[in-house]
Amino acid sequence: MNVRKKVRKLPRIRRPLPLPLPRNITLRTRLTLIYGGMFLVAGMVLLSVTYALFNQQLGGGGNLKIIGSRGQPLEPSEPPAEPKVRPTGADAVTRADAERWMIRERNTLHDAANTSLITQGGIALLVVGGAAAGFGWLVAGRVLAPLHQVTETARRISMAPAADRGLHERIALRGPDDEIKELADTFDTMVERLDRSFDGQRRFVANASHELRTPLTLGRALVEVAMHRKNASDDVQQLGENLLLINTRHERLITGLLLLAGSENEISERLPVDLADVVGHVVAQTSAEAKRSGITVHEQADEALTVGDALLLERLVQNLVENGVRHNTGEGGWVRVASRTSQGGGGGVELEVVNTGPLVPPYEIPALFEPFRRLGADRLVTAKGAGLGLSIVRAVARGHGGEVTARPREEGGLTVTVKLPGAEPQTPQS
Repeated sequence: MNVRKKVRKLPRIRRPLPLPLPRNITLRTRLTLIYGGMFLVAGMVLLSVTYALFNQQLGGGGNLKIIGSRGQPLEPSEPPAEPKVRPTGADAVTRADAERWMIRERNTLHDAANTSLITQGGIALLVVGGAAAGFGWLVAGRVLAPLHQVTETARRISMAPAADRGLHERIALRGPDDEIKELADTFDTMVERLDRSFDGQRRFVANASHELRTPLTLGRALVEVAMHRKNASDDVQQLGENLLLINTRHERLITGLLLLAGSENEISERLPVDLADVVGHVVAQTSAEAKRSGITVHEQADEALTVGDALLLERLVQNLVENGVRHNTGEGGWVRVASRTSQGGGGGVELEVVNTGPLVPPYEIPALFEPFRRLGADRLVTAKGAGLGLSIVRAVARGHGGEVTARPREEGGLTVTVKLPGAEPQTPQS
């Protein structure tokens, strides 16, 4: 037996949506508005209380006493013709006239109070409130000046070409030991620790790479000596060839680590470089490897002037072309290398490398630019390359103030685009 339970639906409570705050109002403006608003509110409260107390005093006056001719107060039961009141500087009037005169004077005084307290007091309050807001603007600017210094330093560090380029900067805020100085000192401590961490990592990679080169070179020499002996058997020669291939891969790995560590350093000397010349030189160097693999390399080198380190830029182009040749479909594949001025304007230049190859999922693209990350079967130890090619490309591009992006082709392969700042063409000096 099915029993249906009746579920009572509770009324839906609609919560009021929070009012959106304008994003273009600075903290200094908000503090100024708060100062001015609080001053105006306090002034209005003070003005209202003063006006209420004045009305209370004005409306709660004593009873009217009319003095007769003998100087004695007259009772209301006496004849109205006899009571007299003698205001200063006025003739004697009757009781009714005195009452009317007192009411008129009270109304006149009330109107004068309205004019003085409400109208003139309101105008004075607005004037003094505006002056208080201006003074609050100056005080807020003075108080927030150290905070602007913290923000500017953090912005310069965050906008550095690489993550560790601006870590040598410090705020070094001077002033009283308040909350802002505590924030600045904490920020300096954090940046100093990050700087030491990055610097230690770079030194470790460089030192380890240099130390590993010596045993690799010695191992290559010993293997070659053993292979070239007259009495070396075929097995020894085959083993030597395999060891040389492994040694070559390790040497390529060490070279890549050294280059990656060097490309992340600051480029001290920048010279004009035409990417068209670099593309032509790299294509000529890789033509033999491409021919052995059955890959056709198409070159479209248009003038593209930039500034930077020519050797690093050559390695950038070489890594992209070699990746396009090695990670391809084999016989019948192709690689297209093009250099040109940026089509979107802005004075930049572009390098584009397109190749055929296996299908690449879009979600795998970001991982390809990480060190030692390969795609699919290329994760094997025996794969060509050390997994540092695109990492070096990204490091060199960032070191030159540029960026690198990649997108998969529907037919397979990748389209890698490098954007670099442009340089003005040099005119020959006469």
